[in-house]
Amino acid sequence: MKEYLKKYGLRIGAAVLAVVLVVVLATALLHGRAGLMSNLTGAIASPVGQAASAAVEWIEGIYGYIYKYDQLVAENNSLRAQLAQAQQAAIDVTQYQEENKSLRNALNFAEKHEDYVMEPAKITEWSSSNWESSFRISKGSDNAANPIEAGDCVVTEYGALVGQVIEVGDSWSTVRTLVDSSIDVGALVGEAGAVGMCVGDFALMQDDLLRLTYLSENAQLVEGEAVLTSGRGSIPQGLVIGYISQVLSEGNGQSLYGVVEPACDLGSLSQVYIITDFTIQE
Repeated sequence: MKEYLKKYGLRIGAAVLAVVLVVVLATALLHGRAGLMSNLTGAIASPVGQAASAAVEWIEGIYGYIYKYDQLVAENNSLRAQLAQAQQAAIDVTQYQEENKSLRNALNFAEKHEDYVMEPAKITEWSSSNWESSFRISKGSDNAANPIEAGDCVVTEYGALVGQVIEVGDSWSTVRTLVDSSIDVGALVGEAGAVGMCVGDFALMQDDLLRLTYLSENAQLVEGEAVLTSGRGSIPQGLVIGYISQVLSEGNGQSLYGVVEPACDLGSLSQVYIITDFTIQE
């Protein structure tokens, strides 16, 4: 209806005004003639004039409605745009605050480990496969400050182990997390520093857990104990892998193994730090 009036409103208004003018002109021409004709003209002109006035008022009201409607639509669109901008600004502020907090924590961690060379990176994409646990980050081999290499260790701002870089592109890298079924990390556990291995397990991976096994002889496992990296390979010693959540037996009870819950919450990660260089402890 609104679009119809926009298109044909002027024509309707012009037609109504034409009728009014014809009636007025006819009345003027017939003025002063026989009483019968005057009475007839008056009888016709009066209701037609009233109808014409009503039609003009109706058209004016419709055009007023259309004008106000368009104003309201424009105002509504403007308010929606302002709201979207305000919401985006609030999101940006929150992201900046979280990033600043992460950087401050990373700085504190780096101050305790001055031999570490660390590079921050954003997580840009998680793997969609149910057969692996990995994600892609925003830094690669062309990173001028600290080029990323396969095997580099990846941690949180608190120094909790996240995983290892397994593939490097010019501006991106793929990180395999510590719960992936194909990962293995040298581990130290308990006050005595018993040596073992944290390995991925497909069944445990579904719950973001990993297995502590291949323990040194007479190693004792206690629920709640911290599990640290042993320094094997390209992963520094002393990083927190996680904590023992269960102690179970295998091989008809001949040996024990632990179920480890990672110290980092993989599901909440948005930024990580790559240790591109460190001093190997003898």
